[in-house]
Amino acid sequence: MQHAAPAARPVLAVTLSAALALTVGACSTDGRGTDRPAGTTPATAQSPAALPSPAVPPALTRGQARAALITEADLGEAWRPTRGAATWRDEVLKATAERPDCGRLLDVLYTEELFGAATAPRAVVALDDTAGGAQLHYRITSHRAADIDRALAWLATLPDACGRFTARAARGAARVVRVTDVTLPESGDARQGLRVTVSTEDGAVLTLDLVAVRVGDDAISLTSGGLGEPPDDAVRTSVAVGTERLTEVRRQGRAQV
Repeated sequence: MQHAAPAARPVLAVTLSAALALTVGACSTDGRGTDRPAGTTPATAQSPAALPSPAVPPALTRGQARAALITEADLGEAWRPTRGAATWRDEVLKATAERPDCGRLLDVLYTEELFGAATAPRAVVALDDTAGGAQLHYRITSHRAADIDRALAWLATLPDACGRFTARAARGAARVVRVTDVTLPESGDARQGLRVTVSTEDGAVLTLDLVAVRVGDDAISLTSGGLGEPPDDAVRTSVAVGTERLTEVRRQGRAQV
């Protein structure tokens, strides 16, 4: 892990930590996610940008999706609902890459639209780690089974396809990007996680975990990170607790039908 140069890091650190927040509120509601029956063969890897629009209604109501969100209480006393506006992606993630899939990965991290722009989240929460400076963005979406599996399969190809590459910011500044797998709890019907480390020319390092979990007809997606190492326990807890909560909300919804 690289460390920032003494003169440069405070400036970028202030920019990133002050901006590590979504323009969404602690909870928001739109619709996104996906599913395929357990045990079927994963679909061919495909970039989220190529996913079709959803053709089935979401399995969850927006109220149910909100009830399935994780909260700061699940992650520990250092975590709080986020505040502020997002500019950190402009500083680090808004860049281009020669390899198309690597560029699309940066786009997904920038927009947080893993399953495509046509599928807005059913519910969203953003939480800040006041002790370590990290931020976690957590979404529940509903989408077609085959499409979410294609997105998961695409993520699985990236450590090989984009293990290390150079991206260029608008003014030509280089970003060295590394992509590795993340080990996740055996939760949900399918899951995939990546760790993406972006190093800037002045020595600052932004590290993000990108994770997606399928639960029946719905999906959890999250990003977690900041300057330095992301809080691994927060990611694992979010996956384990969030999947269990979403499973229970889905079960209760079916029982009410």
